[in-house]
Amino acid sequence: MRTLSSPHARRLSGLAAPLAALALLAAPAPAAAQAVGLVCTTGAAGAPTFNLTARPGYITLPDANTMFMWGYAAGDGPFQHPGPVLCVTQGDTVTVVLKNLLPEPVSIMFPGQEGVTANGSPAQPQWSGATLTSLTDTAPPGGSVTYSFVAGRPGTFVYESGTAPHKQVRLGLFGALVVRPADPARMNARADSTFTPGEEFMVLLSEIDPYLHQAVEAGRTFNMNNYHPRYWMLNGRGFPDTVADNFVDWLPSQPYGALARIHPFDPTGHPWPGSIRYLNVGSESFPFHPHGNNGLVIGRDGRALESATGQDLSFEKFAVNVGPGQTWDVLFRWYDAEAYSEANPVPVTVPDPANLQFGPWYSGSPYLGVLGPLLPNANTLNQCGEYYVISHNHALFQITAWGMTMAGPITYVRVDPPLPNACP
Repeated sequence: MRTLSSPHARRLSGLAAPLAALALLAAPAPAAAQAVGLVCTTGAAGAPTFNLTARPGYITLPDANTMFMWGYAAGDGPFQHPGPVLCVTQGDTVTVVLKNLLPEPVSIMFPGQEGVTANGSPAQPQWSGATLTSLTDTAPPGGSVTYSFVAGRPGTFVYESGTAPHKQVRLGLFGALVVRPADPARMNARADSTFTPGEEFMVLLSEIDPYLHQAVEAGRTFNMNNYHPRYWMLNGRGFPDTVADNFVDWLPSQPYGALARIHPFDPTGHPWPGSIRYLNVGSESFPFHPHGNNGLVIGRDGRALESATGQDLSFEKFAVNVGPGQTWDVLFRWYDAEAYSEANPVPVTVPDPANLQFGPWYSGSPYLGVLGPLLPNANTLNQCGEYYVISHNHALFQITAWGMTMAGPITYVRVDPPLPNACP
C-alpha cells in the first residue's frame, strides 16, 4: 500500500517533479508517437473491434505522490489512465470486448449510443433481488463481456463503467469515444464544423479523492458520503505534465498530453480553425477558460447545435462550463490582430532584458517568430519564437494538487509562426 504524505512534507518533496517535467519538456516522444494533439485508437473500417482490459495501476501526481488507480488498458497492454480514445466513423458497427482483471465486477456504458448489446443480447441493468447492482451487463473477476452498437450521430462521447459508477468511474474506469462523420475533417455532419485535422485536441477533466483510492488499494470499504476531491486532472495528468508531449517516458501510464499547438488563422494559407473536445467525468462542473480566445461551441453531448430545420445555433463562449457527464465540441482560431513585428513594432518601449521578469517559454522578443536576446546564462524552452497562452480551469480551487497551487487542469495553447516555418 502506498501511504499518503502530509501536505507540508508533500509540498516540499513535490517541487522536484514539476521542475523535472519543465526541464524535460522538449524531450522527444517515441519515434512512432504523435507528439501533440488527440491520439486515436482505431479499428477496421466499418466494423472496428476494441479489446480493453480493466486492470489496476499507478499514476504520478504533480506533488510527487503516486496514486493507485483502476483503468481500461488497450488489449493486454499495461495499465493506462485514462482509457484509450476510441475513434470510429458514423455508421460503424463497433465491438468492444472487456476483460476484467479487477477483484469485482466491472462494465462499460456508452452514453449517447443506442441499441447497445452485451454478449449478443440487449444490454440491461443488473439486479440482485430488489437491489440495482449495475446499470449494464458486467464482466465478473477473471471474465469478459462483449458489447456492440452501431455508432450513431457524430460527436464526442464518454465511455465509463456502469457498475458502482460513483466508485469505479472515480477510480479511473473511463475514456473518450469520438464518432466522426463521413468527412473526418468535420466535427459533425455540418459543413461549418470543418477543422484543421492536425489541430484537434482533447480536454478530459476528472478528479481524485486520494482516501477513496487508498481504501480500495488496501481492500477496505469507503464511505462515499465522505468523498471529497483533492486533485483535479486534465487528460489524466496535472500541470506541468499536461504540457509535455504524448507518450513521454517519465509518465509511462499517463500517455496523453494537453498542449494545443496551432498556427495563426490565415484566410488563404490556414483557413480552418482548430478543434477541442471537452469531456467531464467528475462530480463537479469545470469552467475551463482559454485565455484571450473565444471558442465557437458547435456541439453538446454529441449533438450538433442546430434547430430541427437545420438553423445554426452555435454560439461563442469565453469560458466553457462543462458539467458532470457533459461533452462540448468547440472550434477556435488565433488571430494576429495587430500584426506586430519588428517592421511594425508595438507602440511602447520594450524594456531591456535586465528589467524583465520572464517565464520559461519567453523567446526574448514580443514578436511572433523572433528569438530575441536573453540575459547571460538564461534558459528558455522556446524553440522558434512561438507564443504560449495559458488555458486552465477557472474554478481556482481546482487548479491545485492537495493544496499545492498551480497544478491540476492547466495547459497552454502554443501558437507557432505562420507556415512554412522552421519550428521543430
